[in-house]
Amino acid sequence: MISRRSALTLSLAAVASWPISRLLTEPAVAATKGKFAYTLSEAEWRKKLDRNSYAVLREEKTESPYSSPLNSEKRAGTFLCKGCALPLFSSRTKYDSGTGWPSFWQPLKGAIGTQEDNSIPMMPRTEVHCARCGGHLGHVFDDGPKPTGLRYCMNGLSLTFQPAKA
Repeated sequence: MISRRSALTLSLAAVASWPISRLLTEPAVAATKGKFAYTLSEAEWRKKLDRNSYAVLREEKTESPYSSPLNSEKRAGTFLCKGCALPLFSSRTKYDSGTGWPSFWQPLKGAIGTQEDNSIPMMPRTEVHCARCGGHLGHVFDDGPKPTGLRYCMNGLSLTFQPAKA
């Protein structure tokens, strides 16, 4: 009979053997599938987006923390999808989560879609994508501030910022 300690050791060894390189180089989840109102061919997406934004929006990569200028954006305005310009988040819902990524406690109504992401063993997450083009934005977690208790942790490379009109 296998002891509890042996079972735990085997489980941890299995997780530790997961190639870290796969987590850093493969998409976080399978590409968002579905029909979206805004669609382009892969060649058109590559022409429209810079290499890093393409990697995030279309291949579901993650930018390095603290690398986005939008993380420190404090002006009033709206954060839009870099792929299709759909308004996603109001600056009124942005806050400093201390994670190094632009974070919000609520999206604009109808702006995002979500799907389950089980790409990291024993760490289920909820992936967030643009409702119009399906572009990968980031993930949502349940450790955010009131009133929602949610943290929409977004890749700055998937967003643009439109200042409010004076």
